[in-house]
Amino acid sequence: MSLGKKIGWRLEALAYDVVGLILKLFPFGGISGFGGWLLRLIGPLTSKHKIAKTGLEIAFPDKPETEIAQILKDQWDNTGRTFAEFPITHRIKAFEDGRVTVKGLEIFKANAPAIIVTGHFANWEIMATVLTQSALPVRITYRKINNPYIDARVRRQRERYGTKFLVQKSTHKGGRELLEALKNGESVALLNDQKFNTGISVPFFGQEAMTAQGATRLALKTGRPLLPMAVTRDGANFTVTFYDPIVLDKTGDRDADVMNGVKKVTEFIETRIRENPAQWFWVHRRWPKGLYK
Repeated sequence: MSLGKKIGWRLEALAYDVVGLILKLFPFGGISGFGGWLLRLIGPLTSKHKIAKTGLEIAFPDKPETEIAQILKDQWDNTGRTFAEFPITHRIKAFEDGRVTVKGLEIFKANAPAIIVTGHFANWEIMATVLTQSALPVRITYRKINNPYIDARVRRQRERYGTKFLVQKSTHKGGRELLEALKNGESVALLNDQKFNTGISVPFFGQEAMTAQGATRLALKTGRPLLPMAVTRDGANFTVTFYDPIVLDKTGDRDADVMNGVKKVTEFIETRIRENPAQWFWVHRRWPKGLYK
């Protein structure tokens, strides 16, 4: 690793610390609103704006340009709020302070330990707070951040509200830990909505997209329920919902069963996005790069 990269990483970590210290001085709602305002202002000036716009046009080809423009503006608000809220997420007491409404908790309790599957909806960290504060043991997968100094800070921040991680979630070691957790009565939670190059191709808003299959394979292997979950926001307040388990086919053809399961998970993700299109994380290339030219 070059000296320049190390210095760059440390400067990024310093900036992260400074911003975090400033944000901690203010109330949750104010910080959330400021983050939304800031990203509505500067988000359209970044290269991510074109990625988000292209994704929306792929997903909603029949929506008029004016509606796409409004969703773009609103998704920057959501993204800005989410990033601003992160350093103070530990303030959230999901079952105490009234900021979070939890629906369907009885479904989770009745199906635990479960393989919980969700996506980057609204502020996805709020789902983690609900899971870890639910009094039911949950293991949440996590992908390392390239900058190791920021990665360590993010891990500590999440651990402040009780989250456990399986760091290399796409490795054999991570898979073994997931299996072990389920055997020990712990649920596991996975985000299943971003591009996964070693996954399988399934339709997503009518376009083929590489999609992770780990959650479906794990459910088929263990027999534990595949339990979908989502979160929506209303300003700086949230509603977290557990849905009925996704019923998987068990025909004896494992590859076909996995394919059908991944399609069902993807349909769940797509349905939630259609309900609240501005509250999904559009600023990544979910579809093949060729569609983003």
